[in-house]
Amino acid sequence: MSSQDRPDSLHNAPLGQASDYPAHYDAGLLYPIARETSRAALDLDGKPLPFIGADEWTAFELSWLDRRGKPRVAIARFTLPATSRYLIESKSWKLYLNSFNQTAFDDAKAVHDTLVRDLTAAAGASVAVELFDVDDESLGTRRLPGECLDGLDIDIRDYTPNPTLLSAGKDTVEESLHSHLLKSNCPVTGQPDWGSVLIRYRGPRLDREGLLRYLVSYRQHQDFHEHCVERIFCDLMTQARPARLFVLARYVRRGGLDINPWRATPGEAPPASLRLARQ
Repeated sequence: MSSQDRPDSLHNAPLGQASDYPAHYDAGLLYPIARETSRAALDLDGKPLPFIGADEWTAFELSWLDRRGKPRVAIARFTLPATSRYLIESKSWKLYLNSFNQTAFDDAKAVHDTLVRDLTAAAGASVAVELFDVDDESLGTRRLPGECLDGLDIDIRDYTPNPTLLSAGKDTVEESLHSHLLKSNCPVTGQPDWGSVLIRYRGPRLDREGLLRYLVSYRQHQDFHEHCVERIFCDLMTQARPARLFVLARYVRRGGLDINPWRATPGEAPPASLRLARQ
């Protein structure tokens, strides 16, 4: 067997090849690469390493479903020891993490334990995993203003945009609401796009559970970031008829760029300095 035909050869890795983005858990997506291949060129093959170290990875696009169909999001930190037999090819790692998107787990511990098990098996050494809430103060970043909807204990079954989920009461309020559970997909590549959305309005009080269900309903929708924000704005205006409305989405960067479209009624303006932990 030639070196290019080996299953751990970079020649066969997903990097640089067209790939579907899986929605359901698949540990087989992880692609290990033997460290000895590059270390042989340093005359380190089979010898004691002259250094200590680790590979630290941070994942800003980790999400799964709870048993009621509601998405959960987290930031993950992985530590892979430099002594492991294998490193893990980056695109395969990303595809693996995205395979959690439509998979239900009992809780965050089950996700953590699954990550540890699969990554350790792929690397051939123990991999440490830490999960953080996207608003964790230890990350040292800003938070969106207003009330976060993500803690609502609700069932969710709609994963394509459904404006009928939106409703409003009779009381007039002025408030800011936000969620980190926005996800849509690129209409060209199908690649997942992750974002946080801020809604600031004056008008009839929005039903919070319906609003969160509506925002989550973009989860399998394919459209550009800008069009998603415009659709959210228009649906809110149609279903709730606020006197003033501001909608902002701050998307996780992709390819070194983050996109943060906002749409508003005249006179509204975005708050300053809102870079978030996942950006």
